[in-house]
Amino acid sequence: MKRYWKFIVPAGIVVVVLAVLIVSLNASLVYFNTPTELNEVEAGDDRLRLGGQVVPGTVTDSTTGVTFEVTDGREAITVVYTGAPQQLFQEGIGVVVEGTWDGSEFHSNTMLVKHDETYSTDEGEYDPEHPYGDGTDEA
Repeated sequence: MKRYWKFIVPAGIVVVVLAVLIVSLNASLVYFNTPTELNEVEAGDDRLRLGGQVVPGTVTDSTTGVTFEVTDGREAITVVYTGAPQQLFQEGIGVVVEGTWDGSEFHSNTMLVKHDETYSTDEGEYDPEHPYGDGTDEA
């Protein structure tokens, strides 16, 4: 019987530790809602995330931030973003905003912008033979 306790106690401790880790990790995951899903959520003061594509032609600047629409291809939600938008923010890109839903508009102060990993300058492609990109050796 003593031999079983040497196995049962450590195994029980491992099971408890794993259960605590799984519960804490699951609670810390943050998902985002699509506009279609958000329309089914009741308005409130809970912080939510909304993700989708910025609808072209809907971006308007204001004195406190920017207003635009986000779509998932089925429905669109108006987003009122407070603050300076990220530098890569533009029409037609993927965006995730965090804020509150009042039933008709999504009020946000946090923005994540999706971008690809390709980099290009306004002047053209990077040429490794010319580190300044324009064929000269001047800075």
